[in-house]
Amino acid sequence: MSTLTLLLLAGLLPAFQLQAPDGDSLTRTAITAAWAAGAFGLLGALVWPLLVRALLLVPALVLGLLGFFINGSLLLVALWVTPDGRGAADPETAVVVAAVMSAVASATSTALAVRDDDAYRRRLYRLTGRTRARAPGDPADAAPGTVFLQLDGVGHRVLRDAVADGLMPTVATWLEAGHRLTPWRTDWSSQTGASQLGILHGSNEDVPAFRWYEKDTGRLMVSNRPASAVELQRRAVRRTGDGGLLTFDGASRGNLFSGGAEQVALVLSVAARRGRRNRSRAGYFAYFSDPANAVRTAGSFVTECVREVCQSTRARLRRETPRTPRGGTYPFVRAFATVVERDVVVAAVMGDMLAGRTAVYADLVAYDEVAHHSGPHGRDTDQVLRRLDRAIALIADVAGHAPRPYRIVLLSDHGQSPGETFEAVYGLTLKDLVRAGCGLPVPRRVRRTPSGSEARDAARDALRSALHRPLDEGDETARELPAKPSEPVVLASGNLGLVSFPDVPHRMTREEIDRRHPALLRTLAHHPGVGFVLVASAEHGSVVLAGDGTEVPVAELTDDGPLAVYGPGAARAVRRTDGFPHVADIMVNSMYDPETGAVHAFEEQIGSHGGLGGEQSEPFLLSPPELSPPVGEGEELVGAEQIHRVLRRWLRESSGPQVPVELPVPVEFPVPVELPEVMGPPEAAGPPPLPSRPEPHRPADGRTGAPEGGPDGAPGDGAADGPVGAPAGGSGGDPTDTPTDAPVNGAARGSGGAPADATVRGYADGTARGPADGPLGGPAGAPVAGPLHGPPVRDEKC
Repeated sequence: MSTLTLLLLAGLLPAFQLQAPDGDSLTRTAITAAWAAGAFGLLGALVWPLLVRALLLVPALVLGLLGFFINGSLLLVALWVTPDGRGAADPETAVVVAAVMSAVASATSTALAVRDDDAYRRRLYRLTGRTRARAPGDPADAAPGTVFLQLDGVGHRVLRDAVADGLMPTVATWLEAGHRLTPWRTDWSSQTGASQLGILHGSNEDVPAFRWYEKDTGRLMVSNRPASAVELQRRAVRRTGDGGLLTFDGASRGNLFSGGAEQVALVLSVAARRGRRNRSRAGYFAYFSDPANAVRTAGSFVTECVREVCQSTRARLRRETPRTPRGGTYPFVRAFATVVERDVVVAAVMGDMLAGRTAVYADLVAYDEVAHHSGPHGRDTDQVLRRLDRAIALIADVAGHAPRPYRIVLLSDHGQSPGETFEAVYGLTLKDLVRAGCGLPVPRRVRRTPSGSEARDAARDALRSALHRPLDEGDETARELPAKPSEPVVLASGNLGLVSFPDVPHRMTREEIDRRHPALLRTLAHHPGVGFVLVASAEHGSVVLAGDGTEVPVAELTDDGPLAVYGPGAARAVRRTDGFPHVADIMVNSMYDPETGAVHAFEEQIGSHGGLGGEQSEPFLLSPPELSPPVGEGEELVGAEQIHRVLRRWLRESSGPQVPVELPVPVEFPVPVELPEVMGPPEAAGPPPLPSRPEPHRPADGRTGAPEGGPDGAPGDGAADGPVGAPAGGSGGDPTDTPTDAPVNGAARGSGGAPADATVRGYADGTARGPADGPLGGPAGAPVAGPLHGPPVRDEKC
C-alpha cells in the first residue's frame, strides 16, 4: 500500500520524483518506490521512537505539528538512500508525501484489523507502547479492574438529554443493559479542584472556591496551577492519612491530582516536579511513538481550530446570545482540550487496561472547555458529546482484549449552568461593584476577569516546560492582587465571588466591615445580580444577607429560607464552607433564575460552574450492575467526599487496590514546591502546616458527628474509613510505628462500626485482617484497606 501511495503521489506532485532525469521503465520506477517505502517504514520504526523520546518535554500540541516535519525529514533520507539517487523531492513536498503515507498506512492497518482480533490486539499494543499482554497465569489477573472515566462538566441533565437525542449511543446501550445513572450534589464550590480532590483523595476540606486568597500565607491559591495543586494534594494526604484512591497499582490520566498513583500522564500536581521523577508527560511518548498517531492528531488539531473559527463566526453573524469573545489563542486551547489531551489520555487508558492495571482514573475535559465559551446546550457541545461517546466506545472495546475483565464507571465532577455574564448584563464586573461599595475609584476600561480553564493552563504549562522556563506563578499572582494591601482582593470562581481584605490578618466580621466601608455589604446584598452574601458576624457567628433585607444566622439557615431557590442541600453546603479556615471575608453567590436555569458568572463564561444555582451542582455517576448501588433506596449522594467512599467500596468489591489506611507523608512530594508569596510574612523552611480549625462537636459515642445521609458510624469531619491507631474521629500516626497486632484505638463506634480496642493482625501478604464488623465494615477476615507497614507494592514491570 505504501508503494502504491508513492507511485500515485509521484504522478500528482511535480516536485516529487521516483525516476531518473531521462526517465525509467514502469518496473524500475516501481522498484524505486518499493525501496523508498521500505526505507521510510524502517526509519519510522527505528528512528521515530528515539526522536519522540528525545523530545519528550515538548508539549503535545507542538510535538504533533513537529511530527509533520520529522516525517518529511525521514522521507528525504529514505529517498536519498534509493539506488542511483532516483528519488527526489523538495522539503515541503516531502512533508506532504510523508503525511499522506502515514495517514494511508494508519487507515489501512486499522481497516485490515477490524475483523481480526489478533491483528486488532497487536495494533492496540503498538498504539499504547505495549509489546505483550500480562501472562494469563498471573493470579492477580483473576480480579476485575476498574476504570473511572470523568466527563468533565457534563451534568446529569446534559447526559440524559444526550442519550435521549441519540448523541451518545454507547451510554444508551449501557443504560439499557442495566447500568445505574445516579445524580449527586456537589459542595458549594462546584468546580474540578474541589470535586476531584475530594474524589481522588477523600477530602476537599478548606477548598472554598476555584481561586482564593489565604491571609496567613499571603498567597493566592488557584486550583489549576501546578504549585497550588501540589499544596492542595499535600494537605489532603496529610488530613486523611492515606495516599489516595489510586495508591496501589493505579494510574492517573489527565487529572489535577494524582490520587496517589505511580503511573501519571498530564497530571497537574506533578507538573512542577523537576528531574527524573516528573513523568507526567511521559504519556506523550506512548502515543506519539507511532508516527501515524502524530499525523492524525496534528491533522485533527488543525481541523478543530478551523471548526472553532467557523462556529464562532457563525455565532457572531447570527448575533446569538449569550456570547463571549472566542478569539486570540482560544481556538488552539480548545483544540488542545478536545483533540490532543483526549487522544493522549484515551491512549494512556488503553495502555493501562492492556497492562492489566487494577484502577485507572482519567479526566476528559473537552466538553467543559467548549461549554464555557459556547454554552452547555447547543450544536457545538453536541458535537463534543458525540466524540466523547466514541472515545468511551473505544475504551470499552479495548476491555475485551485486556488480560483481565474491566468495569467501566462514568462520572462527572460538576455540571454547567448557562447565562449571560455579570458584566454583560450590568456593565461592570464584580470587582468594580466592590470597589464602588468601598468608595474606591473604578477604572473606565475594565480589564477582563481571568477565566478558570484546566485546558488553558495545561497548554500554558506544557509550553513553559518545553522552553525550560520555570513554572513561576508569582508574576501572574501579583497581577491579580491589588497594589495596596488596604484595597480588597476580589476573585471570581464562576458565579461565586470572594472578597478579602489582606491587611486584616483574621476573617473580618460584618461589624468591622460596616465600620470600615458602611455601604459595601448593602451594595452587594441588594444588587439584582447577587443572590446572597455570606459574612461573619460578631453577634450571630455568621449571617446570610439577601436582597430583600433578609438576614439569617448560618446556624439557623434552612433550605426554606433565602436559599430556597437554590434547591435542597444549599444550606448545608453554605454552612460547611463557612467553617473553612480560609473562607473569604465576604462570599458572594450570583442570582439564579429557576425558570431559565440561568446564573451570572463573574468571569468571561456563558457556561459556568463554581457556585450554587442550577445544573452546575448536579453531576452524575453511571455504574455497571455488577457493582453495588451507590446509595440505598431513598438516599442521596452529597459531596465529593462521599463519592470517594463509594469508589473505594467498589474497589474493595472488585478485590481491587487495597487503599492504604495510612502512608508516610509526603507520599507524592519528596521535594517541597514553593508557592509564590505576594503578601504576608515570610515562612520558615519546609512545608507549611495545615491551617487550624476549631474542634468539632463530638457526640457521646465518640464520633465527630456523621452528616445527614452519611453511612452509619462514618465520622463527619474525620476520615470515613478511619486509619489504624486513630483516635476517635481523627487520623492515625505513622504506619511504620504501628506494630502488628496493635489495637485499634478507636471509639466504640469507629469507622464502619469497629469495636473499641479491636485487634488487627498482619499477614504475610502485606494486608491486615480484622474481626467481624471490622474497621472497613467487611466480613471476618476481610482485608483492611492497605498494608500496615511501608508504601504499597508497585508493579515494577510497567
